[in-house]
Amino acid sequence: MDRLAKLASQKAVVIFTNSTCCMCHAVKRLFYELGVGPAIYELDEDSRGKEMEWALAQLGCNPSVPAVFIGGKFVGSANTVMTHHLNGSLKKMLREAGALWL
Repeated sequence: MDRLAKLASQKAVVIFTNSTCCMCHAVKRLFYELGVGPAIYELDEDSRGKEMEWALAQLGCNPSVPAVFIGGKFVGSANTVMTHHLNGSLKKMLREAGALWL
């Protein structure tokens, strides 16, 4: 849990994913298209990935990936991120975290 918190706070936007997950790909693509360069952690390629997936599940992320953190705070997984994007609140969150300037 400590490692997860440390990684999640190192950059304005942090996404924990699996390299073979289609929803993870969609979420990463959304942020890139918005002009945000998130830190990406592919848990299936990390030796402690299973441990971090367990910690994400403890935070309430179900499924455990993709898990998005903005400004060091857990936002949610794909459904929550897409909801924020569609209602316009995602850009506001990104601006407040310093990840987006316009």
